[in-house]
Amino acid sequence: MKKFFRIAVISIAAAAIAACGGSKKEEKAATTTKKEAEKVKVQELKKQRIAKQLELSTTLEGYETMNISPSITGHIEHIYVEVGSRVSKGAMLVRMDQTQLNTTRINLASTKTELDRVTALKASGSISEQVYDQTKAGYDQLVESERFQEENTFVKAQFSGVISAKNYEDGEMYTGAPILQLCQISKLKAVINIPESYFPLVKQGMKVNVYSDIYPDKTFPATIEIVYPTIDAASHTFQAKLNIPNPGEKIRPGMYVRTTLALGEIDAIVVPYQSVLKLTGSNDRYVFIEEEGTARRVSVTLGQRFDDQIEIIPVTPGDIKEGDRLVITGQARLVDGDKLEIVEN
Repeated sequence: MKKFFRIAVISIAAAAIAACGGSKKEEKAATTTKKEAEKVKVQELKKQRIAKQLELSTTLEGYETMNISPSITGHIEHIYVEVGSRVSKGAMLVRMDQTQLNTTRINLASTKTELDRVTALKASGSISEQVYDQTKAGYDQLVESERFQEENTFVKAQFSGVISAKNYEDGEMYTGAPILQLCQISKLKAVINIPESYFPLVKQGMKVNVYSDIYPDKTFPATIEIVYPTIDAASHTFQAKLNIPNPGEKIRPGMYVRTTLALGEIDAIVVPYQSVLKLTGSNDRYVFIEEEGTARRVSVTLGQRFDDQIEIIPVTPGDIKEGDRLVITGQARLVDGDKLEIVEN
């Protein structure tokens, strides 16, 4: 019995020592893994008055582009143009198989004769109003059918332009894919995406300039024709359509161009360019704001650049305001929520 008691006492003592040692190890591990505050420098944000010029890029399009796709099927008898052909409005482009049209014309001529006969009988009171109305309705239907089939058998250009694609040859069966594509190039259009913060400044009728790297010394004037009324929730941008006269046809659909919007003077937040970080593998930009001794990550879009300074616009309005303290040194080591130690200059 005494032997058993001694063994029990020794076991309890060993367990207590082990527990004490484990507690000290855990405390030491916790102390070791605790992250120290990151040393950073900050700068108080202040709005500056800047002359705002917004440079955007886009791709040119024909002001009007039309796929030549008749509404009737059948063989293509003849295509009058080739890729690159210039056509005027009303010019003949395609002649389709005329069988349906000729059948409709025969039926129309027969119905016209019947209508003339019924009209004469109606005048003498020999037939009822109902018979006349039925004959007249059948005739009107054939007139409309002839008009529709004629437009889709003898296909004409709806506007002046250039043939930019040809997908069939004479004699082939038309299957529904466009036979031709007609593109207007004497006047072009382009759609630009503008950050939402500039929505109040962009107006219909504003004059802008378009530039192409192909013609470095030439400016192409344009006009904002439409300001789209909604904001894209994903990109926080809105669109505007440019009307670009192209009398010399130097620029063409598909070209990559830049445009500059002069938006007058605005109050903007301008920060050192190196304070803005880029998310790896994407074009997302962000900065860190010091807030009660911790780092707060804020997503931003970039505005106009001034040498080593850049305008920033928060993706979520109100995320950055005048008086906030921006991390300008040491920000590359930070993650959201890190403790900060402010180092004075």
